[in-house]
Amino acid sequence: MNPLNQDKLIEAATAYREADNNMTHAAQALGVSRTTLQHRISEAARQGLLGFSPPVLPGFEVKQITNGPKGDFIKTAPAPRKKFEVKKGLAIKGISALLDDEGRIKQQWVLTRKDGELAVDWEKVFKKAFSRYEGRAKPIVLGSQPQQKLLTLIPCNDWHINMMCWAREVGENWDIKIAERTIGAAIDEVILRTAPAKIAVVLGGGDLMHNDDNTNRTSKSGNQLDTDGRFRKGIEAAQRLKVRTIDAALQHNEKVIVRILPGNHDEYSSIAITHFLAAWYRDEPRVEVDLDASLFWWQRWGSVLLGATHGHTVKLSQMPSIMAHRRAEDWGLTKFRYIHGFHIHHKEVLATEGAGVICESHQAPIPMDAWHWGSGFLSGRSMQTITYHKDYGETARIREAILEPPKA
Repeated sequence: MNPLNQDKLIEAATAYREADNNMTHAAQALGVSRTTLQHRISEAARQGLLGFSPPVLPGFEVKQITNGPKGDFIKTAPAPRKKFEVKKGLAIKGISALLDDEGRIKQQWVLTRKDGELAVDWEKVFKKAFSRYEGRAKPIVLGSQPQQKLLTLIPCNDWHINMMCWAREVGENWDIKIAERTIGAAIDEVILRTAPAKIAVVLGGGDLMHNDDNTNRTSKSGNQLDTDGRFRKGIEAAQRLKVRTIDAALQHNEKVIVRILPGNHDEYSSIAITHFLAAWYRDEPRVEVDLDASLFWWQRWGSVLLGATHGHTVKLSQMPSIMAHRRAEDWGLTKFRYIHGFHIHHKEVLATEGAGVICESHQAPIPMDAWHWGSGFLSGRSMQTITYHKDYGETARIREAILEPPKA
């Protein structure tokens, strides 16, 4: 111990004696906290700096008495405590301790267990805890003979689950139940009418969800959204619809690739849905969930090159140059190139074959909300599949129109 600390201990011991063993008064006289003084007094007692007066502090015992030129000093040490006895039938399995600021033990707790009880089987504990994360998809039997040179794209864009519309305001009622019923029926119908293919791509084109949390506002612009119920209700409905889509695709196609692109309405919930699907289909060898985190999707299929993005960050007209730059090798090896965009909810073809890429945006299956209705937007509603041949490009397109309900 350095002289400065030694002096502090002597000072503490002197103040303690002058205060007639009153810890509070001694601390006030030194201008330190009572806890600090207690620590110094305890250390002084351990080193025998308290002498014979006052008596040894409670909880200590005399270990050594030294006679020196400065007087007599007594050295103490913590007195042994009562021996801990384990009750019959129990055994010690661990000890917990409460330490002070200097790392000394203030209190201890002895943990016991039944004598003979086996140690915790952590493998069993964790296996049980994570059992619910095992794949829950039941194997689906392929019901048709797929054509090996076909790839079918199933755009699932702008579903805006959780959106609510009021017929007196926009001409049609719409909520979670109506959305799940209407979109689900269109999915079943359009996939059933599509030729079985080697690969089906279930492409989430963004804005699967209308709101990304319970604030019911878009994250970037803060626009107020008309929603049906809590955010979690919409997430659960979106999960059911995605599983329904993938299961339908599995019945008619040899392999299903799933990619969920984020949009401006579902920047974070799209991530949750993606990983939910990866967990759900982890034991289904015919499903591949693409966990790529980018805003763009690319797929080469023989002489065909496909690309897609939601459309809230780059315009559809910019996509051909992005494709040529980022997929230069695939560009050089293909004859037929297609870009798919979404976000604007209506069909639009922006580039011709002469530019090397055909770009199109797609209709959404939902009605317009109050804001779009009031702004005068117009768009049809549909679900569709697009089939591509490895050698000849697009060969078929199946469309299921979604018509507005008849007016009362």
